[in-house]
Amino acid sequence: MTLKVGQKVVYPNHGVSLVEKIEPGHIDGVEQTYFHLRLLANNSKVMVPKANIELVGLRPLCHTKEVRALFDILEDGNIDTYKDWKGRYKQNLDKMKTGRLTDVAEVLKNLRLVSQRKSLSFREKKMYERAKYFIVSEVAHVKSINEREAEDLVEQALNSSLEKRQRRIAS
Repeated sequence: MTLKVGQKVVYPNHGVSLVEKIEPGHIDGVEQTYFHLRLLANNSKVMVPKANIELVGLRPLCHTKEVRALFDILEDGNIDTYKDWKGRYKQNLDKMKTGRLTDVAEVLKNLRLVSQRKSLSFREKKMYERAKYFIVSEVAHVKSINEREAEDLVEQALNSSLEKRQRRIAS
């Protein structure tokens, strides 16, 4: 993957980031090329060695058509859930680590459904908030809208999914 200074990228579990610099550096006596990122969520800075880009799942922002596919997933009413929280947490954690928008959308739908039935554990609440922010921030950047508008779109899609699921169960 080729990244450029000024490009917005997605850093899994952290959201949209900006490539501020690309330069060689020495850490532990090893010289490598590093991508200097600024996480837009909190303005913190991260250095990612070029050799680790795929390992950490760093990727460019998705395209508009991928956002449409994301909303199709969020609205479809198909929600998989584990009965026990440990299995659900592990499955969701694995999906969050991929950084793929579709995987994060499945986590968000899953946890939203669970939260309708009972309160989420502290760790699941944090995961839900991270998944939602991850999606909202990318949608806002791709569609060039503010995060409040993106959050409203995501909420509408999640509510639609829960309604479709209810109708399917009722019929």
